[in-house]
Amino acid sequence: MKNQLLRAITLIAAFCLSHQMLAQGVLRGRVIDAQNLSMPGANVILKGTTIGTITNQTGDFSIVDLPAGSYEVEVSYLGYGSLIHDTEVENGQTTILNFKLDETTIESLEFVVMGDRLKGQAKALNQQKNNANITNVVSSDQIGRFPDANIGDALKRIPGITMQNDQGEARNIIIRGLAPQLNSVTLNGERLPSAEGDNRNVQMDLIPSDMIQTIEVNKAVLPSMDADAIGGSVNLVTRQAPNALRVSGTAASGINLLSNKPIWTGGLIIGKRFFNDKLGAIFSGSYNNHNFGSDNVEATWYESENGVALEDFEIREYQVQRVRRSASAAFDYQLNDSHTLFLSGMYNHRDDWENRFAMQVSELDDMFDEGDFTEISSGKFNGTGRVEYQTKGGSDDKRNDNARLEDQRVYNVTLGGDHLFNKLKMDWNVTYARASETRPYERYIAYRSSGQAVEVDLSNSRKPFAYLQNPADNLNMEFNSMSEERGFTFDQDMNAKLDFKLPYSPKGILQFGGRYRGKVKERDNNYFEYEPLDEDAFGATLGDVPTRDYSNPDFLAGSQYQVGSFATPEFLGSINLKDANQFEESDLLEEYIPGNYDATETITAAYLMADHQFTEKFSAIAGLRFEHTAIDYNGNVFDIDNEEVSSAEGTQQYSNLMPGVHLKYDFTPNSILRFAWTNTIARPNYFDLVPYAEFSPEDQELSRGNPNLKATTAMNFDVMGEQYFDNIGLFSFGGFYKNLDDFVYTITSQSYNDPVFGEDLQYSRPENGGTANIYGLEASIQRQLWKGFGIYMNYTFTKSSTTGIEGRDGEDIELPGTADNMFNASLSYENERLVVRVSLNYASDYLDELGGDAFEDRYYDKQTFLDVNASYAINPKWRVFFEGNNLTNQPLRYYQGISSRTMQMEYYNARLNFGLKFDLFE
Repeated sequence: MKNQLLRAITLIAAFCLSHQMLAQGVLRGRVIDAQNLSMPGANVILKGTTIGTITNQTGDFSIVDLPAGSYEVEVSYLGYGSLIHDTEVENGQTTILNFKLDETTIESLEFVVMGDRLKGQAKALNQQKNNANITNVVSSDQIGRFPDANIGDALKRIPGITMQNDQGEARNIIIRGLAPQLNSVTLNGERLPSAEGDNRNVQMDLIPSDMIQTIEVNKAVLPSMDADAIGGSVNLVTRQAPNALRVSGTAASGINLLSNKPIWTGGLIIGKRFFNDKLGAIFSGSYNNHNFGSDNVEATWYESENGVALEDFEIREYQVQRVRRSASAAFDYQLNDSHTLFLSGMYNHRDDWENRFAMQVSELDDMFDEGDFTEISSGKFNGTGRVEYQTKGGSDDKRNDNARLEDQRVYNVTLGGDHLFNKLKMDWNVTYARASETRPYERYIAYRSSGQAVEVDLSNSRKPFAYLQNPADNLNMEFNSMSEERGFTFDQDMNAKLDFKLPYSPKGILQFGGRYRGKVKERDNNYFEYEPLDEDAFGATLGDVPTRDYSNPDFLAGSQYQVGSFATPEFLGSINLKDANQFEESDLLEEYIPGNYDATETITAAYLMADHQFTEKFSAIAGLRFEHTAIDYNGNVFDIDNEEVSSAEGTQQYSNLMPGVHLKYDFTPNSILRFAWTNTIARPNYFDLVPYAEFSPEDQELSRGNPNLKATTAMNFDVMGEQYFDNIGLFSFGGFYKNLDDFVYTITSQSYNDPVFGEDLQYSRPENGGTANIYGLEASIQRQLWKGFGIYMNYTFTKSSTTGIEGRDGEDIELPGTADNMFNASLSYENERLVVRVSLNYASDYLDELGGDAFEDRYYDKQTFLDVNASYAINPKWRVFFEGNNLTNQPLRYYQGISSRTMQMEYYNARLNFGLKFDLFE
């Protein structure tokens, strides 16, 4: 099947290229604004006909196969009205016709002068309105008006999207309640590799928001798009070369209210066209340096013989610095009126420096199961447990404050072309992309003692607490372990794509093409433990080594959580662990060998679709996409008893045939009803497919991969009504339904007996479930209200149900990742100089990971964020601004089983930024 489809594409392409279809004429042009900026999403129509097209990201359009004659060409744009030019088209010739829309075309509308925010909103809404499929579009000007440092924070403003956070920044995307692995992220239409070793998620906090021109969220993918997007596909569009010299920049500083340390931000964009406008070039750079941290509490609950109790408890203090550096460049060269070449690339580099100080109280199950405790008051107990103080840091040859480094890098380079052979349009590109994560010299030192007198407070399960009865015993903890590990992961993609468009009638276009994606992924970690030869000389107790008290009376989770004293990172980083006269080195294979793997994945695809304009108001797209997947995974199994490592292999090949239909009916030019029936796929996470076994003898935990996992498939139905307003606004309302087969979930079972690794284990592994049904509603409104006031609001309701979950038959279980309610609201005020915006973002709680039963299920708790920002234009080219993020001090919180039972709560506090923006143009 695969070879036949690819052969058909090749034959059709060869036929089209071998026949010079020069009987008709071609009309090409570009639409720009008064500042010489391109106008994407403009509607170009030949008056008196149903023939028309939409401008692309560079503002260019082309209409082919036109009979010779005179035409009235009308360009319309929300917020700009319309403009009409007359032109002549000749047989076999290309006619160039350019349009320039400026503010004189909107005098009849409510807003005679539009600020940058409204212009950006106009561009986004025009693209959304004229796209063939159901999308949400946000422009760079809109992004810049929200206080968002990275793309993840900007995405959470879009209907149907919520984000999972890491250290206070949005990282993983959930679309319409579907978990990150069920969605895709692309850069200029090309899938981005993942810098993490276990999943397919693209780290959205890696990409600064000021490096992106437009965000497109495709909620119903076309047959011409990659099908691995059950929830949706986020396409990040980088900046295109301007039509005249343009220099823009940002310089800002601020403060994080948790660390009380400065934030530094800078950005620069330079673009121009050369050689009579044949060559366009643009360069962008961005820098962000953020010192912050988090106050963290974690707990694991279990059902003891004496009721619900804590198994272990931790207080963690994080000190973090993240430094982002990004650069991009894009070139386009017009060979002639019909042929253009493109070259673009982006490089993102994030260093994450971290120290962590973790106080853990464990072995509490012995205390509660054996009844070896004293209830000192309601819900408060005295007993015994194991107490540990662990410092996490790095080697001092990497950084003088001895922090652990996580170095993540993602870059891609794309070469492509846009060619017009009169009737036949051909687009192609070849992309090389690579992502990597390196953790060199990550060190841990731990002091701990068992049988310690501890106090446990369960009187408020939202604020569980366990600590030494005598805090002074902190320094009496005994040396337990010291380790150093190195982590390295890389993900490399080589992609190629070829697309053709061919009119088959004045009302229809046939589109077909092929795609190749070749991936190589590898994780190569190691882990060494070090034992002092003379423990007394090294430091037998915590009080014998340099320590610092990291307790904070203003700890955000509560003043009762005082973390205590720890070995300093400076001490940990200065130790010469390779000195054989001081330390005995042990290579702990069980800590890293099962996690190492290599994988190759090859995806070949072909598609065919027709886009037909039946009447002036009704159009349809119908097509078929074929994707073939071949994977080869190599992993490791560690035999704990014999300390032997054996290799394991997993191989799969499968094919998917996915039809799709998109219908669009325009009641009026601004009133649209859309319907889509699509079929999509989500391949399992990389590490889920690795045939590994990972065992922790200390924690009695066993994890395994599953190379026999099937890909999840989905049938999707979407309907959306949209009403656009000429004064730059939108009201939309719609619904969706998704039926998933073979969804992948992670399940953890207790008291599992394994013939190799032992008995009474906690056993985690990925499994295929049966089916899942997801349905929901979306509503959105963007509108200027009165005298500069505007609103931006959207709401998404989602519900799901599942079948086929092992051991949970008969239970009403939602699909993990499905948040029932998501809400965004912002109120803005804008005049010629001042812009002020207050923004609210809310997502309800949802099931995050399944346990062996309902008691062990983990949930991601609801979140509400409040942000403010304002800017003032000193003149048309210079603007000062202020931003305030997370003013509600919203924590990241997980709970176990019921909402009152905290598993984790992590607080970040607010951050403030002040700065200057400039935009200089010809």
